[in-house]
Amino acid sequence: MMLRPFVVVFAALWLPAVAASADSSAPWGQAKVVEKTYSKQKVVYDVSVKTVAQLENVLDRASYLSALNDADPFDSKIVIVLHGDEIGFFAVRNYEKYRELMVRAQSLTVGGIIDMRMCRVSAHRRGFEPQDIHGFVTMVPMADAEIIDLQKQGFAYMQ
Repeated sequence: MMLRPFVVVFAALWLPAVAASADSSAPWGQAKVVEKTYSKQKVVYDVSVKTVAQLENVLDRASYLSALNDADPFDSKIVIVLHGDEIGFFAVRNYEKYRELMVRAQSLTVGGIIDMRMCRVSAHRRGFEPQDIHGFVTMVPMADAEIIDLQKQGFAYMQ
């Protein structure tokens, strides 16, 4: 019998709140903002994308992460390891087609915080040799091995 008054009181308090929130497009309120600073981050991006938009998204993320780390080459390092269809974007013969993208990618490597590395095996399978790829890219023997090596060095893995 004691439970009945509790249920009545609970319903009386709970139902008006539910009814009020049912009319709102934000029944849980709005997101909270946390202000933080980041530093000393080492990150490797494992990149295998098919479109310019997908690669631009990776470049945006890496650029923003660099900015959040105050673009400090002594404390931060970002390595972008390329091993998918995006390899063709970096080919010298495709420069005119992807000029804007390549100018942006190259500009991110200035200052030594962001490195572009490309899997030589994947490039070769797509018909590209080191001399076919823009000079701001470093060819590594194999993407998987490079990513594993960077993780052993303390780099966080991002996809």
